[in-house]
Amino acid sequence: MPLSNAIIKITNLRLRTFIGFNPEEREKKQDVVINAEIHYPINRGCLTDQVDAALDYKGITKQIIAHVEDGQFLLLEKLVSDVLSICTQAEVVTHAQVRIDKPHALRFADSVSLTLHYDKS
Repeated sequence: MPLSNAIIKITNLRLRTFIGFNPEEREKKQDVVINAEIHYPINRGCLTDQVDAALDYKGITKQIIAHVEDGQFLLLEKLVSDVLSICTQAEVVTHAQVRIDKPHALRFADSVSLTLHYDKS
């Protein structure tokens, strides 16, 4: 069987953080919804059930949770960039995409979101 990319998707990770620069946004945590997609080449170790050969998505998720919940961000761009950086720390990652939604950021919209991509050169 030819090997290909594995794609891990973290879907609708709901967290709370300080996000925004208006005074009321600096005083009260807001909801954010994180979606991440991480690509890495699958290897024979993964296919033979060797845990150490796989990307540790639970560890990545724990890092994201700690960073987001303990942080304070003025801009959504900074928050998304930080989460993307966490997703791409492993050397094997070839592509990643992170989208973060800020629900209720605009009066008549469900949310505002920002997406950033990483491609290994």
